[in-house]
Amino acid sequence: MSASLHLARPEDLEKLLPLVQGFHSEEGIQSDDAQRRGALLPLLEGIPYGAIYLIGPTRAPIGYIIVTFTWSVEFGGLDGMIDEFFIRPAVRGRGIATEVLFALPRTLAEAGVRALHLEVDRDNDAALRLYKRARFTARDRYLLMSRTL
Repeated sequence: MSASLHLARPEDLEKLLPLVQGFHSEEGIQSDDAQRRGALLPLLEGIPYGAIYLIGPTRAPIGYIIVTFTWSVEFGGLDGMIDEFFIRPAVRGRGIATEVLFALPRTLAEAGVRALHLEVDRDNDAALRLYKRARFTARDRYLLMSRTL
């Protein structure tokens, strides 16, 4: 199975929604269909704050990854944050996630992105191993903090 990445477009929304719902269910994220549609559609329509990539065949994707963009003086310019990353459970363990995490940074670097960040549950050993394998490193001095507005 291929980890090919395809930039998602508005016509991919109906294929993307069940994947996002699956991720949200696994992670215990409370959202409904209207909220998911409202958050995904601007990215699919080309809003400059992020991008969604479908993983696998475009007709029947096996996952997705969402990257959002910010500006960092520390990293010297545009940086990205992996907001959501999901591979269907039935195809996990085949190296697809690792392939994505090596291919996507190359693509983003070519577009001028200087750093890529992500958030991971400290107790998710499998995800921690995956991200370390993909050369992500913990920034022990820093703690991600959030404020809902």
